Amino acid sequence: MKKIFSTLSVLLLVAGFTKAQEVIYPAKENKGRIYITNGTVHVGNGTVLENATIEINGGKITNVGTSITPSASGATVVDAKGKHVYPGLILPSSDLGLKEIGAGVRASNDFSELGDYNSNIRSITAYNTDSRVIGVLRSNGILLANVVPAGGSVSGSSTVVQLDAWNWEDAAYDMDGGMHINMPSFINRFGRRGGIPPALLAQFGIAAGPADPAKAALDKVEEIKSFFRQAKAYLQEPTHSAVNLKFESLKNLFNKKQKLFVHADQVKQMLIAIDFAKEFGFDVVIVGGSESFQIADLLKANNIAVILGEEHSLPATEDDDVDQPYKTPAALQKAGVLFALNDESSNTRYRNLSYNAGTAATYGLTKEQALQAITLNAAKILGIDARTGSLEAGKDANIIISEGDILDMKSSNVTDAFIQGRKVSLDNKQKQLYERYMYKYGLK
Repeated sequence: MKKIFSTLSVLLLVAGFTKAQEVIYPAKENKGRIYITNGTVHVGNGTVLENATIEINGGKITNVGTSITPSASGATVVDAKGKHVYPGLILPSSDLGLKEIGAGVRASNDFSELGDYNSNIRSITAYNTDSRVIGVLRSNGILLANVVPAGGSVSGSSTVVQLDAWNWEDAAYDMDGGMHINMPSFINRFGRRGGIPPALLAQFGIAAGPADPAKAALDKVEEIKSFFRQAKAYLQEPTHSAVNLKFESLKNLFNKKQKLFVHADQVKQMLIAIDFAKEFGFDVVIVGGSESFQIADLLKANNIAVILGEEHSLPATEDDDVDQPYKTPAALQKAGVLFALNDESSNTRYRNLSYNAGTAATYGLTKEQALQAITLNAAKILGIDARTGSLEAGKDANIIISEGDILDMKSSNVTDAFIQGRKVSLDNKQKQLYERYMYKYGLK
């Protein structure tokens, strides 16, 4: 009997250290006042306030400054002395909640639809709020993410979600704000590592891509344009003999309630994206943009924003500088292009967003410019800057507190996070496993 009780005690102790992710609940609505005091406040627009206070009432920021004294009766006071306070980070393009285990387990993936023209597809309806990845991102300061569908020439619409919710309806922060298309490639590229030469593929009767990739790409572009021209004509008709869901779903794109996100890396692809903006009057955003530094002035002249792809990567071509992906943000900043940084890595699963910004700060951006590229700039591109992206009165209280510089992998340690004024849990599966094995091997 003693042995049974001893074993039970150990199991309960271990359970205390390793709370299951299933008991990490979304936070309840904040109905009171919260004061975050004595911190170094990085507003997100380039301004830094030392020893400042942020006042939160319900879900909104009501005041930010250096001369605020907590006065509300029963208010919660969070002392951030010696810490840094930032706007919640924004992941501007991701398959978060749509892909859990990658190619290994197809049943956990719902990010790509069959077919080539899927403008009626909405990523939000497939978003899984129970994804194990979400808790890890919150621990790294990421509080909002734009969830993007993939596949085909027209992939469908994306939705910005907040990362503390019971279901997709609760998670939706800005519904269906972007329509996504994929530009065809103008070149046949074969992988640097293990890429099979076309001549060798031909010996086995395997096609290595179109003989004239530029012509094939232009033909595809014309096909995509034809789709949008038909949609435009359809939407101009006062009545329809039959409803076309694919065309109906483009209504907000044509009336500018939605932006067109063009996934493109090559200069020729981006030039065609500019042509789309001119022909159809779309608000266009480039996603990827690895060669955008080559036409930065042209992008600025045409008011085209850019969400840069994975920064910690090899350059796009053999002729580029080996550190070109690190330098591209500074080139866009210098040209005055509105841009945001992203983390698309399937290995880190998006958690390195702030460290990508830290790298950009090492290669030409100031730290506040780098921070802005993952907060206010991202909010502007996604059309949510009136609500979030900076720590200003009237905006949602999406806030993180870190013991160190959020852009520095060595010192960054997020201690508190608030989404719309709700203090959210920073527990996650990886922390639980760390505690479990620290206990197992007697290290804690």
